[in-house]
Amino acid sequence: MAKEELALEARRLGMVVGGSLSGGLTVKLDPGAMIEGVAVGRYVIVKGQKRRFFGLITDVSLDSTNPFLEKSPPDVSDPFISEVISGTGVFGKLSVSVHLVLEEGSKEPRPARTIPAHFSPVYYATQEDVEKVFGKEGTPGRHFFYIGEPIDMEGIKLTIDMGKLVERSSGIFGKSGTGKTFLTRLLLAGILRENVATCLVFDMHSEYGWEAEGEGGIRVKGLRQLFGDKVAIFTLDHESTLRRGIKPDAVVRIPWKSVEPEDIIVLQSLLDITEAGVGAIYAMRRAWKEEWLERFFNLTDEDFDELAEKYRQTSSIINALHRKLSRLQELPFFCADAPEDSVRLMLDYILSGRSVILEFGRFGRDLKAYIIVANYITRRIHEEFVRLKENALGGYGPEPPQLVIVIEEAHKFLDPMVARQTIFGTIAREMRKYNVTLLVVDQRPSGIDEEVMSQIATRITCLLDNEADIRAVLSGIPGAAGLRDVLARLETRQQALALGHAVPMPVPIKVRSYGTPEFYASFQKAPRAELKALVWGQEEDNF
Repeated sequence: MAKEELALEARRLGMVVGGSLSGGLTVKLDPGAMIEGVAVGRYVIVKGQKRRFFGLITDVSLDSTNPFLEKSPPDVSDPFISEVISGTGVFGKLSVSVHLVLEEGSKEPRPARTIPAHFSPVYYATQEDVEKVFGKEGTPGRHFFYIGEPIDMEGIKLTIDMGKLVERSSGIFGKSGTGKTFLTRLLLAGILRENVATCLVFDMHSEYGWEAEGEGGIRVKGLRQLFGDKVAIFTLDHESTLRRGIKPDAVVRIPWKSVEPEDIIVLQSLLDITEAGVGAIYAMRRAWKEEWLERFFNLTDEDFDELAEKYRQTSSIINALHRKLSRLQELPFFCADAPEDSVRLMLDYILSGRSVILEFGRFGRDLKAYIIVANYITRRIHEEFVRLKENALGGYGPEPPQLVIVIEEAHKFLDPMVARQTIFGTIAREMRKYNVTLLVVDQRPSGIDEEVMSQIATRITCLLDNEADIRAVLSGIPGAAGLRDVLARLETRQQALALGHAVPMPVPIKVRSYGTPEFYASFQKAPRAELKALVWGQEEDNF
């Protein structure tokens, strides 16, 4: 027997004894295969007559040839009887979902539309098998990024296609405390290292730009430290940024005159604005043009009755609207005038190929601040990218770069009530053709509009325990029943299930550690002089 065949037989698990394409294969374990060493979520290959099939273990069970063995178990204290029974009377079974097939002479796997024959041998997948399916870092012309290991396959490197990840909108889901931020930071690092897109990150808790707390309480480098001048830090809370010792590239200020009704309407449910109030907002914008919000803030009690009569509303509605919108005056980054156009500056950075991280500082705890700022900025970026793309199609200029916009608490922007009113709903549905996609981070995927969720092409999901959330993440995915079991068995930290456009088949992952010396070594260091200039009061040896 050839050396390769001997190595293959050493990895043998069992043989196919039944199943279907939709329901998965039934595999009987060989007597020598220890069932305790087989885990849900592990990859296997099935060697057919002319094809190799790639599958995922979705269930492990016990069976017997004689039903009386369950009613009257033999005395297995005798090792000989135990060995005989285990080899003939009882055995282990696996359920394997088949996803891909590799034809003889083909280099690329394709979706499986058939299954192997009875008694086809089944083997554990190796690094070479995984690379044939998921790709290998360093492949010329491709953008594969090492994201971790398949669960229970220690030492097997798994990559994700970052080029495909940014082509369409994607999502990172999981309940609180499962490592969504850790995973998001890792994917952003991969996007920037592979140079497949520019990123705009609405950083709610100031965790992505500069040094932040990682796994086990260890401080880890942010994206600016990894990529230098490829990443710019903007801030809404200058004082908070200074306290952390960071010199931002710009401080964001939003003048009242630039605020449109669409920027306010996104807060309708949060501020409890009635439909009559919405109508009044649009009426004031038509009458007072860009001065509408500032004039509304400066109304006196005597003006309420006059305004109510003019717009055919009751004075109580106008009064209530004034009281609710006045809460926005508590946000100091909104002002009567701004020294510079923050959005224009942000766009200039993005169009020059620099990613932007907008830190919210103390305002990250204020959901209305996060929602209105993210919506305000993104609407204007959307308008600019549409204009640039249409000019490029007409031959009047270059195409805009690929842009990925990262938002947290995504269900607040994309729930069924407001998804059609926010620009994020528009981007999820149609902006791919304008070179803009979303990376949404959320713990309640069931709160996202179903139509929008159907456009989330790549989904990387940490542990979820809510049935509605699990159903939302797996909606539209073939073989969802088997994947539900895989998802339910993820550990609470550093494990996720990846499925969709950027991976050729679903894969449960043990996510690689962020912040280790090996991790940093895989990234090109930013110039020390620039890093030293960014942070005040720190010595060069700190980097």
